[in-house]
Amino acid sequence: MTDEPIRPATVTTFGRGTATGTPDRMQVSISIETRASTVALAYGQAGSRTTAVTEALRADGVLSADIGTSGLSVRTETTWTEDSGTRITGYVAMTALTVSLRTDRVDAGDPDPATVVAHAVDAGGDDVRLGGLNLTFADTEALLTRARDAAWDDAHAKAAQYAARTSRNLGPVLEITENTAAPPTPSNGAEFRSVAMAVPSSPVPIEYGESELSATIRATWLLD
Repeated sequence: MTDEPIRPATVTTFGRGTATGTPDRMQVSISIETRASTVALAYGQAGSRTTAVTEALRADGVLSADIGTSGLSVRTETTWTEDSGTRITGYVAMTALTVSLRTDRVDAGDPDPATVVAHAVDAGGDDVRLGGLNLTFADTEALLTRARDAAWDDAHAKAAQYAARTSRNLGPVLEITENTAAPPTPSNGAEFRSVAMAVPSSPVPIEYGESELSATIRATWLLD
């Protein structure tokens, strides 16, 4: 019978850290919805309105790379009566754009995102729909670095506490496992209809607030 090898004493802890920051990117969904008596008319009107909206965006400095078509459809509009049943009354064409805007203006003269959206609404008129927005970060690495540092400090403090309670010292780290996560970005799913006015639309204030990134680690130390 052989003696089993003595397993080294270790301590394993979990650490969690968070970091917050103000989002520097805003993704907004802009849709164009037109109605007409024929498919061709509805489709053509949607194209014209979409062109007007994209031209307004580019005039405000939005890059073509930050404007993407995310939806395109044509559907029938119907009505039902007891005498004639279901009847087609027209056609609805819809295009959707996803636009990425900077919340930190590059130049002092650049319009802010709220003004850019207001100009797009003016260009599209009553056919514009705003489908919501998401606030994000162009680069999350700096925030994640801070979150990782906080997670490490948390795990290390716990391990040091356990080591002290057992009259041992923390030795070298044997293993580190990381899990990073971000909470869902705030969004507004409401749909709005623009109102044609003789004067330009006033920008609706947008509050950017703060978003949080978190990091969780599992670390194992050898006990001396």
